[in-house]
Amino acid sequence: MEVKHPKDSKTIITDLVLPSETNPIGNMFGGELLARMDRAASIAARRHSRRIVVTASVNHVAFSKMIPLGSVVTVEAKVSRAFKSSMEIFMDVWIEDRESGMRTKANEGIYTFVAVDEMGHPVPVPELVPETELEKERYEAALRRKQLSLVLAGKLQPNQATELKAIFDN
Repeated sequence: MEVKHPKDSKTIITDLVLPSETNPIGNMFGGELLARMDRAASIAARRHSRRIVVTASVNHVAFSKMIPLGSVVTVEAKVSRAFKSSMEIFMDVWIEDRESGMRTKANEGIYTFVAVDEMGHPVPVPELVPETELEKERYEAALRRKQLSLVLAGKLQPNQATELKAIFDN
């Protein structure tokens, strides 16, 4: 099967925060940001798998910084790890300063997508080979996150979560 790199799935979506997308204190609704992140992650997963993809889970979202009305918001998404039919997508959310144009990281999130056929059945996805140090860190952490999720869902016994056990055995 084909091997791909995170850069092959890189997706960047940039847009303005409009009045209808803000709460009463003038900041972007969390749900609006989640929808933008879901679209970017979906495109990244599709680019990696070249298949129909569906959102399997929203694993993590950190709302670290409020995003005010009128902000230029950029969501950058890349596949951080590919498993059998699922892909973890890591996203960084940036806002631009109006005057200087400097970008500040506002939020981040991790979604999981599954590649499916026309009948909705999971299909294999290409292997992912990280290249940069950050990609390698996110790649390694993805397996721990998956094992933790499976343990919490009761689909994996804690003693079988080898990557998680390694953290505590040190």
